[in-house]
Amino acid sequence: MSYDVVVIGGGPAGLAAAVAASREGAKVFLIEREKRLGGILKQCIHDGFGVVRFKEKLSGPEYTERFIDMLYETDAEYTVSTFVTKIQKTAKGFDITYVNEKGISTISTLTIVLATGCRERTARQVFIGGDRPSGIFSAGTAQYFVNILGKMPTKRCVILGSGDIGLIMARRLTLEGAEVVAVYEIKSTPSGLNRNIAQCLNDFNIPLYLSHTVTRVIGAQRVEAVEVAKVDGKMNVIAGTEQIIPCDALILSVGLIPENEVAGELGVILDNRTKGAKCDQNLMTSVEGVYCCGNAWHVNDLVDYVSESAEIAGIAASRYKNKERKLVEVGVGKGCLYLLPEQLDLNSDISKVVFYFRSICDMDNARIVLTIDNKEVYTRKYAHLRPPEMERLVLDMTSYNITENSKIAFDLRSDS
Repeated sequence: MSYDVVVIGGGPAGLAAAVAASREGAKVFLIEREKRLGGILKQCIHDGFGVVRFKEKLSGPEYTERFIDMLYETDAEYTVSTFVTKIQKTAKGFDITYVNEKGISTISTLTIVLATGCRERTARQVFIGGDRPSGIFSAGTAQYFVNILGKMPTKRCVILGSGDIGLIMARRLTLEGAEVVAVYEIKSTPSGLNRNIAQCLNDFNIPLYLSHTVTRVIGAQRVEAVEVAKVDGKMNVIAGTEQIIPCDALILSVGLIPENEVAGELGVILDNRTKGAKCDQNLMTSVEGVYCCGNAWHVNDLVDYVSESAEIAGIAASRYKNKERKLVEVGVGKGCLYLLPEQLDLNSDISKVVFYFRSICDMDNARIVLTIDNKEVYTRKYAHLRPPEMERLVLDMTSYNITENSKIAFDLRSDS
């Protein structure tokens, strides 16, 4: 069987990409490894999704259901409980081998859209010492236990990291009767959105300790306590500040990483800042005919922007023509944690380029400045910027007479 576009991943990004590509007339096949479409949103029963796109506060399953309904209205095909085992480049595109309950199958496609999402960092990735008993969960795993399985993983817990999933689970566990002793954050500023800090911690009187971390897990078979300590400006533990907190679980909300094993096997170049694929404005990666979107590209804080990038990738994949790209790098200067896309293809449309960026630190009275060949050509002001809150910027780049030799750079400056 041959397709124009194969989408790998059936979460919010994969669904949006498949719908967008199919609406453009492409023959689309979507592959999902879980039993049901929807990705992580299946277990996100809190509201707040779809505010930008639908102007409504939807739960995760409600948001997903809208895109599943859209998928059903198209001619796109899909399969679930299916694992991709091999992707091979061919003269006409790619051969994809996958396995499911029906056996092993191979299909051909002109293009691939990677919508594989992201994964949570583990305790070993943040170098927590001590014992290795049961009772150490990622926030997403705890969420799965409570919202999908209907089981309580803890009665008294400590949460490390103030990422949004951890904040949401602090509230969820409290509502289910558990005691959340505190949330500890190693950085001097919170990692989650302000609204989640207010709604999930402040409203439930759950303390947040900044510049603190968990240094040791204590317990034989099950977590019995954790050791926490203050850290200095370089995140080194301050001797003498250690204290033991009795608990039966440690829940980790210590960051997300784009899931890019498939991209790596294809030889896709990754961005050191985002850990996702390096892409142009059409979200084509360094490998011709391979696109990347959603949290596999970079970790978003709003699912609305996940869907937006997926639609850009899906439409571009459906219109793909094997022609030489004329790429120019987009540089990132001072003040930016990252800015995407990292490249512009001058042989493609640049009249409406969607940029996403994060500041490297909290900034008041900030402005983003676009410089081309050392000349400031665009600026926009922001009252306040925070690293956890991604910003979106849409620019018409056709008016700047960009060439292959142009030096393009964005940087953030504070006027305060």
